[in-house]
Amino acid sequence: MRIVTSKADLVEALGIVGRAVSTRSSIQVLTGVLVEAEGAGITLTATDMEISVRAPLRGVVEATGAAVLPARILAEIAKTLSPREVTLERKAGEQQVDLSCGEALFSLRILPAEDFPRLPLFPIEEGFTVAKESFLATVDRVAASASRDETRPVLMGVLVQVAKNVVRMVATDSYRLSVKETPVEASVKEKIQAIVPARCLTELSRVAAGVAADSITVVPTHNQILFQAGEVLIISRLIDGQFPNHKQLIPENFESEAIADREEFMESLKRVSLLAPKSAPVRLQFEGNTLTISAQSQDVGAARESMPVQYQGEPLEIGFNPDFLLAGAAGVEEEDLHMRFISPLRPGLLRGQADDFLYLIMPIRLGE
Repeated sequence: MRIVTSKADLVEALGIVGRAVSTRSSIQVLTGVLVEAEGAGITLTATDMEISVRAPLRGVVEATGAAVLPARILAEIAKTLSPREVTLERKAGEQQVDLSCGEALFSLRILPAEDFPRLPLFPIEEGFTVAKESFLATVDRVAASASRDETRPVLMGVLVQVAKNVVRMVATDSYRLSVKETPVEASVKEKIQAIVPARCLTELSRVAAGVAADSITVVPTHNQILFQAGEVLIISRLIDGQFPNHKQLIPENFESEAIADREEFMESLKRVSLLAPKSAPVRLQFEGNTLTISAQSQDVGAARESMPVQYQGEPLEIGFNPDFLLAGAAGVEEEDLHMRFISPLRPGLLRGQADDFLYLIMPIRLGE
């Protein structure tokens, strides 16, 4: 095997596949990246058996072949190279690849390519396409609400529902719930639903945003899913289980509502929450047309800030996790942030006036 590429192209391709490299597995081959040089070009592949990513590497194939190289050290080497031509060569019978760039030469031990897990084959003809920009925008506003608790795997996923003219995504960690419905053109014949790991969708957004393609191809099977953006492939297992019925979780009626300037609210919340110790709430106090945001730390001090709002309802004081509250406000894209409440112990709802984004957040019980 002998390939010639550039430092910039090597760094870019390794950056795309690198997040799928295993950092915890005892299986050594999963800590590597598979480099394949064929007549059709060069590809890099990485997998941790949960997510797999394959990306093209721009370059010239002077001799075909394949090898698994240590991903972490290869990426570190690539970043330090001078911006020149890079050659990767494995000579016949040798168990190493020589990487040369200018006067620099590295010899890296390799693992056999046949030990690297084979990526599953997908029936591309059974897939569909969605508009990339709209699909990724929905991911970005919902996926952060998924749980990171591995004891509740269903909540680590995002419920993705795709119909011909709309995509809906739902995520919850039981403390907050995000729902976003986006008009999008999708070439589906019937409604499709799957629980996709939030990590997969986050990586898709990261990678596909830089790919020159207007659409994303999606191919779901009964237990796996493939996303293709340009020439980049991301494959993930699907999560099996029953996703919570989010419609039952959203209250139909609220006792009070406040409308605030979203940017002003977020800036005030950021400042005040600097005095909110870890796991402590910020307090929102509504009275008249004034919102007072406050926080207190026994070790540091206290902060409070007031701002005008349009408020309808009885005076209310309610507490929230400041990070969760800030994330919900950030998910609203309109100038006005609508906040609806029932009581200090019932969930609050954040949304825009016309936006199809809902963010339900559980309060934190306030002490005296």
